[in-house]
Amino acid sequence: MSSTPVAKPLARLASPNRSPRHRWTTERIIFTTLNTTFLLALAALMIYPLLNTLAISLNDGNDAVRGGIGIWPRVFSLQNYDVVFNMTTIYQAFFMSVLKTVVVVATNLLFTSMLAYALSRKEFIFRRPITLIFVLTMYFDAGLIPNYLLIKDLGMLNSFQAYWVPTIISAFNLIILRTYMKSIPDEIIESARIDGAGDFRMWWQIVMPLCKPTLAVVGLFVAVGSWNSWLDTLLYNSGDPALTTLQYELQKLLASSMNAGMNSVAATGSAASGGQVTTPIALRSAITMVAAVPILFVYPFLQKHFVSGLMIGSVKG
Repeated sequence: MSSTPVAKPLARLASPNRSPRHRWTTERIIFTTLNTTFLLALAALMIYPLLNTLAISLNDGNDAVRGGIGIWPRVFSLQNYDVVFNMTTIYQAFFMSVLKTVVVVATNLLFTSMLAYALSRKEFIFRRPITLIFVLTMYFDAGLIPNYLLIKDLGMLNSFQAYWVPTIISAFNLIILRTYMKSIPDEIIESARIDGAGDFRMWWQIVMPLCKPTLAVVGLFVAVGSWNSWLDTLLYNSGDPALTTLQYELQKLLASSMNAGMNSVAATGSAASGGQVTTPIALRSAITMVAAVPILFVYPFLQKHFVSGLMIGSVKG
């Protein structure tokens, strides 16, 4: 009786003469073992500082001064977070930080992508000198004092505009987006032009959807930078309590606790927290966790675009 079509593939799978790439050879076993061990060790090195910071933040402040805390708190306590969350300005600062980050990301992606699209078109004869001008800004900076004087002369001190207007265009993000847009086939743009689409419509309806991976990467860069920034608040908006940000308030709390001494009450949060005692090392860990948690929640939604968008946007010329 002749074998059925299903039996032949099964026989080939059971045969000892399988393809070499399916065999668990000695070399493959050694490589897989070493590779897995290396990646596990690397992952442990990456995650340990986060777990250690979390453990210290959940540990009693006076006990944390002794050191020796690993990934689990030795004397569990929430007093460090009580000091942070009992600050009178913490919730207003959190709202302003979220609003600032959303506006900065939206405006930066909007205007940077528009400029990148113009500089990626071959028919734009001034694309090379304009690109060179933006690249030069990555190597030469006027400095802190000229930037402050510029914001002051523009009348943006103690205003929300001081947060997002200086960040409308980013030279580094511009290069990434321009490089990715240049890799889009010209046939797609030409077909849309033949159908009567203008430049604005081609940028918004064709180019932008194709740039989603790179936009996700650039957006993550801008969001992290805006969320972690506190110097702009100190320089431009420290005179208006309504414009304070989370990072600036946490930085003031940490500075006050450091100045108060290793075993004293954090001056900024002591009154609101009922006189609870904390120490700079424990308070610093709690502040770090409070500041990092929002970004940790955002990153998983952009992770699938991160590697592909960054590699495509940086390799293709």
